[in-house]
Amino acid sequence: MKYLLSLSAVLFAIYSFSDFGNIQKGYTQQELRDLYGSGNQDLWPKPHLFDEAKDGFIDIGSLTKPEYPKENPYSKDKEELGKILFFDPRLSKSGQISCANCHDPELAWADGRRVAYGHDRQLGTRNAPTVLNIIYAKKYFWDGRAATLEEQAKAPIENPVEMNFHSRLAVKTISRIKGYKEHFQKAFGDDKITEENIVKAIATFERTIISPKSKFDRFIGGEKDVLTDSEINGLHLFRTKANCINCHNTPYFSDQKFHNIGLTYFGREYEDLGLYNISKKNEDVGKFKTPTLREVSQTAPYMHNGLFPNIRGVLNMYNAGMPNEKRNRDSPLAPKKSGMLEKLNLTDTELTDLEHFLKTLHSYQYKMRAPQMPK
Repeated sequence: MKYLLSLSAVLFAIYSFSDFGNIQKGYTQQELRDLYGSGNQDLWPKPHLFDEAKDGFIDIGSLTKPEYPKENPYSKDKEELGKILFFDPRLSKSGQISCANCHDPELAWADGRRVAYGHDRQLGTRNAPTVLNIIYAKKYFWDGRAATLEEQAKAPIENPVEMNFHSRLAVKTISRIKGYKEHFQKAFGDDKITEENIVKAIATFERTIISPKSKFDRFIGGEKDVLTDSEINGLHLFRTKANCINCHNTPYFSDQKFHNIGLTYFGREYEDLGLYNISKKNEDVGKFKTPTLREVSQTAPYMHNGLFPNIRGVLNMYNAGMPNEKRNRDSPLAPKKSGMLEKLNLTDTELTDLEHFLKTLHSYQYKMRAPQMPK
């Protein structure tokens, strides 16, 4: 009996002074409201982090002032030109498809489809992510194949499944439109139309598409009554028991790293090897970039292949620990799911709280009228 008491005391001490003890500490509803709504992130409960997530970790918070690259500084004239080009279908071979087809301001700057369609109604293989807050991104496309936003802006124009137009031919088409000369003169000090300036203008416009403050931002800024109890519980779960914070951190709600979450569909329909297609490293099979969660309630369907139509379905999968891919395990390319994925044992109420919290990352339905096209 004495031995059992001593063991209990040791276990209690370990629990009390370990990270686990801090993570699992119970808080009253009012304590959570006061801590998270204090306007001081230093008072927040400690997040539950795996070792893999600690390198470069920055907690969630409000978006900082955006910065434009030195190679492509902002100007109002360049933004206006980029907006016109973004909506102009004449950048495509058919003259029917613009950037806005897949990044529609009426659909939270995505397209609401499982996968995008393009030239001759061809279907792509991946879901079109929103360009909202893209100025905060550091890597582009699900597999990170573009190093800059300018490089990303060029890729759909030349992709045979998307706009199916060579950049050189796109430049010729735009150059023949007299109305564009004035816009390029204002934006770049020269009315000569080049591929480089076309993508610079489009990228500049895309960098201006930024979410205003959401309910989440207002709450952590000190407006303690903005969130409901359920939403606050969801915020706390997001940073602790539900493990979401390990990948969806920083004010952008993405670590901008690449992870295998068990959705490679290796050896089956929908197979997509993700980052491996770019790096050719076996350990990168099935890794995809962590998407931002800002405005996530408006950007269904979800995941790189768009196979999840609603948030609750995604949460249910994470709660189960995501699938273990069992086929072709002897292959050198057999995918290995991230060790940060584990069964969470969240209750239905906790899943509902998480879903409610994720909806607080929505600001408002962003509308933008397409500009008049030059002639």
